[in-house]
Amino acid sequence: MVGRLHETEKVVKRKTLELIHEGRYAVEVPVELIAEEGGWSPYLSMEDAKRLEAARLALRRGDLAETAKYGRVFELLPVEA
Repeated sequence: MVGRLHETEKVVKRKTLELIHEGRYAVEVPVELIAEEGGWSPYLSMEDAKRLEAARLALRRGDLAETAKYGRVFELLPVEA
């Protein structure tokens, strides 16, 4: 069958945080990276990719309450050196 992993192929999943920045705010979204032998790896599941895009769009609209549903929201402040 096409698209099925061979039994000998190893799939490793690793949790990480993706940081999305828009204007004065950023959000940390937890995702799972999927790595497998060969191919384009690591990659995100379609579900995680959709969550990242939804968080990005909410942040872009300035809807912080909606953004907070996807992860921790931060306000970015400039630092004088």
